[in-house]
Amino acid sequence: MNNTFHIAGREYSENARTKGFWINLIMFPLILFASIKVPQLLEEKAKPTRHFVLVDQSGEFESVVDQALEREYQRSVVKKLLEYIQVNHLGNDEQESRSTAEMLEQIPAGFMEMDFAAGLSGDMADSMIAMVDKENPLLLDMLAKPGALDAFLDVLYQQLGADPPLFEAPRRMLERSSMPQDAWGDLDPTTASTAEIVAVIKPYLLDEKNFLDFKDPLFALVIVPQDALQQLKGPGKKNDGDPLTAHERGVQFWSTNLTDNDLAKLVERAINDDIQQREFRARNLDSAAIKAAQNTKMQFASFDPKKAAGEEVVSLADTIRKFAPIGFVYLMWVAIFTVVNMLLNNMVEEKSNRIIEVLLSSATPWEIMSGKLIGIAGVGLTMMTVWIFSLLGVLKFMAGPSVEWAGVLFEVIQSSGLLPLFAFYFFCGYMIYSGLFLAIGSLCTTVKEAQNFMGTATVILMVPLFTMVFVTMDPHGSLATFLTWVPLYTPFVMMNRAAADPPTSVMIGSGILMGVTAIFSLWLSSRIFRIGVLRIGQPPKILELLKSLLSQR
Repeated sequence: MNNTFHIAGREYSENARTKGFWINLIMFPLILFASIKVPQLLEEKAKPTRHFVLVDQSGEFESVVDQALEREYQRSVVKKLLEYIQVNHLGNDEQESRSTAEMLEQIPAGFMEMDFAAGLSGDMADSMIAMVDKENPLLLDMLAKPGALDAFLDVLYQQLGADPPLFEAPRRMLERSSMPQDAWGDLDPTTASTAEIVAVIKPYLLDEKNFLDFKDPLFALVIVPQDALQQLKGPGKKNDGDPLTAHERGVQFWSTNLTDNDLAKLVERAINDDIQQREFRARNLDSAAIKAAQNTKMQFASFDPKKAAGEEVVSLADTIRKFAPIGFVYLMWVAIFTVVNMLLNNMVEEKSNRIIEVLLSSATPWEIMSGKLIGIAGVGLTMMTVWIFSLLGVLKFMAGPSVEWAGVLFEVIQSSGLLPLFAFYFFCGYMIYSGLFLAIGSLCTTVKEAQNFMGTATVILMVPLFTMVFVTMDPHGSLATFLTWVPLYTPFVMMNRAAADPPTSVMIGSGILMGVTAIFSLWLSSRIFRIGVLRIGQPPKILELLKSLLSQR
């Protein structure tokens, strides 16, 4: 048994001392942190301002689009205000929990029409804080007024105490620009044809001409034709002409960027909303009453009957708890795949370099095999411990108003009991797959042979990744039930089903089957290991291997 632990210690130290191992440990928290922080920085800093040109020949929708742009920008201002207020601990839980409707009731009469150049009183600032809601159009229009934000911030700084940090308003991501007058030449854009307008602006869209000394090319061109109001579609609207050319009628959006459709959606939504308001007026309908009726909805809440009485309402934490196992499944897959691949490569390398012969001179095949299993298991345990603590540390560090889900996920992982299950299923999965890969390694004499086997094993291992979303959506369905009783997939599937509280009989039964499979895998692998560990040249054929297994005692 001493030989087993000597070999295990050697395996652990040989792998733990490599630069790649430490780089792997260090890179995981860095990548995890970057995956959360980098998208935020790219959105705020790297993404350029999208400049576009609007040619409204109808003269009906220019102000509509401008208002939609301003409201979109004010939404980003309000979002930044929310983060600023929460970071500086302004307000209380009771205030934050009030609905938007309750907040709006606190707005003083005539608040929207006041002169912001004169500043705000403390009560009015409190009302603004109460109504900070990115989906509140009244607030968006109010903040767009000259001096509104500065007046609000003046009072806000006073409430924050001495020397508060200055609020930095976000930059505009969408901005309408005008074409240089000399660009049009003798062409009048208000009466020109669509083809003529596109011919003038197309070089700016293709970056063949510099647009107003901006670093980036013109992002988009929006054309509203003169007869736009006659090109409407819908009940009672008759559109004449060839259906194949229908895309040439109505508003046209020209852009080389086919992935960023924020501007296209904003323009389309703003114009359609205005069209609907026109229809209401044309039909002598009260648009305010219609909007009030549309916003009148039945209150709806989700409940979980498995929760304790009085706590059945489904919260954000409950939703995250249901999907958190997906992350653990992926983490387990990466960990098992990494360590068994490490085990396979080490075995093939030692066999090809004849190091295994030296080991056999002082230890039995079983001691060598078990030592390798224990040593690599220690490497995997070290790696997983660092990964888990890194995950918890990054989530706790990033938790805050800008990444609200990070704090919720941190609490879910701490209180859900997923970590012990993860450790158990990782150990079982490692025992099943490590035995198989160690047996494969003992039969191969070159890395090329091992890679051929590795390709097939990888395809088998990919199944849990392909199905983990479906298992999460239907944890008690036919697919989840079937894969639960396939021992190769049991660790991944049961980890995925953990948040859905599978029946106790299923957990115990699949656990027993998984344990028996792990024991059988190690037993079979030990017999194959004895056959292949000293074999040089071509690996044994299947029939030859079966005969050797049956002949062993």
